[in-house]
Amino acid sequence: MTEAIVVSIMIEAMRMTTLLAAPMLIGALVVGLLVSIFQAVTQIQEQTLALIPKMGAMLVVLAILFPWFLSQATSYMSSVFINIPRYIGG
Repeated sequence: MTEAIVVSIMIEAMRMTTLLAAPMLIGALVVGLLVSIFQAVTQIQEQTLALIPKMGAMLVVLAILFPWFLSQATSYMSSVFINIPRYIGG
């Protein structure tokens, strides 16, 4: 296993992690921004008011996109397992 193969595996793993985490993080960001604007307008400074809607948004995004997440993760792991002989130099 050469350094180039290790680097390519790590780059692909980081790309997959970013691809799978981005939708939930973007959903939490949008909901957090809306809640922050609501808190600024109403001057309500309750911490749970900011946390619970973000968690709910992340769960909704996860529930909606779970089949896509699963197919992406499955195809990534399939390519990793298929390429094991190439990785070990066989």
